[in-house]
Amino acid sequence: MEVRHFVQHAPDRIKLLQAMPFFGAINNRSVELILKLSETLEVERDELFYEEGQRGDSLFILEQGRVVIFKRDESKEYVLRHAEKGDCFGELALIDIESRYASVRAESDCTAIEIPSSALLSLYENDVEQFILIQMNMAREVGRRLRAADERWFQIQKDNTAVSSY
Repeated sequence: MEVRHFVQHAPDRIKLLQAMPFFGAINNRSVELILKLSETLEVERDELFYEEGQRGDSLFILEQGRVVIFKRDESKEYVLRHAEKGDCFGELALIDIESRYASVRAESDCTAIEIPSSALLSLYENDVEQFILIQMNMAREVGRRLRAADERWFQIQKDNTAVSSY
């Protein structure tokens, strides 16, 4: 994985973050601070961003490319979801302070912003209201994902019950 440092953060990077659910309504100054403390990664197709079980202290925002988020059981992979430009992944490690729940692999060459927990801590120290807004946004997005996962689980249960009731 190649890490590139950018001195300036173009307005389109700020807009990319502000268009995401996690960073909605976050002001330019706060986004600039977060970007200044973040790194840009270039990950080639089929490379891993991280593996399930690894320690995690950052989240990732895809600027370009597509990734697959998956779990392994023995030698089989189970796809949880895909992420594309503007999507975020890895945030659970920041929320629950646990190891990575799943693995993430690039399905194409990717460029991603890696936002470390230290960048969010710095935001907290500089503007607690903006920090709280990001935390609330993250909770809402994780809640939406949980609802979607629960709905998928419900449909699987319903389909299995319908099959077994014949």
